[in-house]
Amino acid sequence: MADLPEHAAARPGEPSRRSSAGPAETEGERRRRRAQFLRDLAEARELRDRVQPRRAKTARLRHAMRMRTFRW
Repeated sequence: MADLPEHAAARPGEPSRRSSAGPAETEGERRRRRAQFLRDLAEARELRDRVQPRRAKTARLRHAMRMRTFRW
């Protein structure tokens, strides 16, 4: 695929990161996108914990052990 131009290598429907035609993203837009991503991530974790309770319990126990043995 070396013959394709650089912008054609991007996935269809995905905006190019290097496009100089569009205006720069504002700080507020970036924060909103980040907040939405974090909400989706938390929702996915909750769903995984409900679907796999044994794995979630093991992860909680591991995290608790790490916190107990962590030294400041």
